Order: sequence, then C-alpha cells, then structure tokens
Amino acid sequence: MARTLTPDICIIGAGAAGLSAAAAAVTYGASVVLVEKSRMGGNHLHHGCIPSKALIAASRHAHAPQSGPPFGIGATQPDVDFAAVRQHIRDTIATLAPNNSAEHFTAFGVEVIKAEGRFADGQTLLAGDATVRARRFVIATGSVPVPPPIPGFDKSGCLTDETIFDLPRLPEHLIIIGAGARGLEFAQAFRRLGSQVSVIDDANALGAEDPEMTAVILRQLREEGIDIREHTRITHLTRLGRHGVRVSFTTGHRALEGSHLLLATGRAPDLDGLDLGRAGIVHGEWGLKLDTRLRTTNHRVYAIGDAAGAGESTAAARTHGELVVRAILFRLPLRVRPSMVPRIIFTDPELAHVGLTETEAAAKHRRLRVLRWPYAESDRAHIERSTHGHIKVVADSGGRILGASIAGPMAGEMIHIWSLALAKGLTLRDMASYIAPYPSLGEIGKHAAITYLIAAARMPFARRLIGILRKFG
Repeated sequence: MARTLTPDICIIGAGAAGLSAAAAAVTYGASVVLVEKSRMGGNHLHHGCIPSKALIAASRHAHAPQSGPPFGIGATQPDVDFAAVRQHIRDTIATLAPNNSAEHFTAFGVEVIKAEGRFADGQTLLAGDATVRARRFVIATGSVPVPPPIPGFDKSGCLTDETIFDLPRLPEHLIIIGAGARGLEFAQAFRRLGSQVSVIDDANALGAEDPEMTAVILRQLREEGIDIREHTRITHLTRLGRHGVRVSFTTGHRALEGSHLLLATGRAPDLDGLDLGRAGIVHGEWGLKLDTRLRTTNHRVYAIGDAAGAGESTAAARTHGELVVRAILFRLPLRVRPSMVPRIIFTDPELAHVGLTETEAAAKHRRLRVLRWPYAESDRAHIERSTHGHIKVVADSGGRILGASIAGPMAGEMIHIWSLALAKGLTLRDMASYIAPYPSLGEIGKHAAITYLIAAARMPFARRLIGILRKFG
C-alpha cells in the first residue's frame, strides 16, 4: 500500500556523504528517511576507498619480500595468488558492510527505503511505495565514471574503478588512462602484484598537487618500472580481442598494446533519474548549481559529497553531511572550506596535504614563509631505511600556518596534527613547542617549525634583547 512520510530530512543516497548526514541527523533527534536505489555504503564501500586500499595493502605485502637486503634479509619474489587477493578485498568489504547496512541505520531510527527516488515537485519525492514530503531534502547520490572523448573508445571493453575488482586474473599489461591519484594508486598496486603497467595522461601526473611534492612520488613509481607518459594525447583506441587494446598517440610516440584498459580520468555527479526539473533544480553536464551553503536553486534541497563536486573525497563527503545537517536543524551558517579537508594519495611513498599549497597561498598573501625538513634528517627514517621525501609547511609572515604537505612514508598518518593546527589556527611557534615522541617520523614536522624560530632568533631585535639579558647573568 502507498504510504506518505513527512520526515525532517530526506536523504537520497546511502554512500559516505548520505550515511554521515543520516547519522548526524538522528543523533540530534531529527526524523530521517534515507533512500538508496543500489547498495548501502555506495561507491566508498563497494568500488572506491575501501576496496582500493585493500588492494594497495595486498600489494605492499607483495613488495616487502624484495626490500629485505638492506636489513640483511635476502630478497625473494612473491608468489601472488590473485584469487586470494580478490578474496581479501571482498572480506574487507564484508567486514565493514554491517556498519553501513540498512539494518544498522534502522536500529538508530532511520527509515530506509531501498528504491530509486525521483522528485514529483519541489517538496515531494517518490520512492517505491512511499511519497516523501520532507522539510528538507539532501542529494547524496555520488558520482559515476566519465568516458573520455577518444575515437574508438568502447565503454563495454574498458575497466573502471567499479569493475576492476571483478577481474578473474591479474592483467598481463594494464594500460591506465589518467595519472591522477586514483590512476597512480592502481598503477603501483598492480605493478607490485606482477603486472606490466603503463599510465597515460594529456597533462601533468598528479597535476592538482604541488609539483615539488609529486616529484618524490613519481620518481619512486618510475623506479618500480611503471611507464608514466605525461602530456601525451591519445588519438585512437583499437580493440584487440576481448580485453586487449592498442593505444595510438600523436607524433613522437609509438602505439602501445596492452591486455587491459582502465579508465581513471574522472567522475561526474550521478543525477540520472531524479527528475530534478520537476523540483526546480538547475543542473547541467557540469552538475548542480549550488550556492555557498550547498543549496540547490530549490532552497529546500541541498547536495553533498560527490553530488556537490567534493572530488571523490570521503573526508569531504562526511564533512558535508555533518555541516548540512547542522545548517538544516539549527539554522547555523554553513561555510564549506575545501582547503581544510586533508587529502592523501595512497601510493608508497604517500603524499598528504591540508590547507593551501604554496601557489594558492602566494595568490592570497604578499609575504610567505616556506619551511622544509627532509626525512633524511630523521633518526626513525634511517632505522627504517626510508629517507626519501620531506615535509613542506607554508605560513604567513607572522608564522600562522596556511598549509602543509608531506611526501614520504606514513605521510597520511603524519598529516593529522597539521590538520588540527589549521582547524585551531595554530602557529609555527605552537608546532615547535609540542613534545614529539622519539624516534618517530613525525619529528620532521617539529623540526620544520623550529627553523622558523631559528630565523626569528637571528633578527637584529632578538640579538639585541639577548645581549641585554646576558648582562644580567
């Protein structure tokens, strides 16, 4: 029988963003309807962050037996059972799935509807047998892969991050289109598991990041035998059998043949089937038209996560969910600050960043202080024989921290304290004053901050003050 629901908030999509919003809303005592047309957990759980990081973890174990000689341990070639690697990925998803399940959220008071939702008008959503008239709606439908405009491209014969985990066997030669974070993470993982890997991009690899920091990552990937071709335009793709492909380029490059092709060029908001026009919501191929509060042109309807252009960041998606719920329930001002969300590229070594890059900071501030400290000056790094990489901290002339980047081992774990520093408005003096555990890789951040104090101590005023105080014993 048809039913009518009138919750405080109706959330469309049960991925990282939608589940975060649902959890926050019921915690505050709001009534919530959650609509999901596919699997609970969305891309984050089934195709994105969780399975890709499980694959990376397996590849690191495959690489470890070859890294023993500096420690007096003989190198050995790993015996990779790709079926077992796939099972590890599936086991990881299965272990985490209950925390994202309909049963889990129903137990907390969320009304979960497993059906496709579409707007009937600006205040009504139809989903299955339910008519939902909510006070506010939140679109959290995630994103889908975007096919490249390449002659000969056949989506049916191309792998994406939604299908690559279903491969029955390890690719002999994997060609990846796109040298962004996701493309290079897959590249290193499959290379370490035993595949030949080529990566092609018509721009800079990791072009959204600081070139100084990406150089550390790209050098390691190339040393491991990954063929990374930057500024290379593909002119045509030719299918060779069921999976094989020939990639043709502009002049200067010979055609490249591989056993499998992986598309990693980007994703776009998944808005199909929502009937947004009926709700008065303006959108296009670029996505939704949103204001600074993540509201659509229908101010009853918000968008969060990938649907709002969060850039495939689970951290950003979850932050969106929490901020939107507070704005809806408490009328609090919603200020989205993308630079405050830390991001990590899970290659080995890792690249982690939070805040402004040097280029971004220079566009907003007349005078900057840029501080660096290498892993090579860390005792722990020498113990681990992992001395490549460094930290880079950008601050204003008064020492207020504007951004931090780390390229090196465990960078993702070390960025936490810099994310906190930015959130709390800390200065380089604050970061130089805390006690770092020894020996730890995190000491490089403290040492970078200390260089700011050393420079300040050499200023004429400081020297004169020290001279005066010296006279008093």
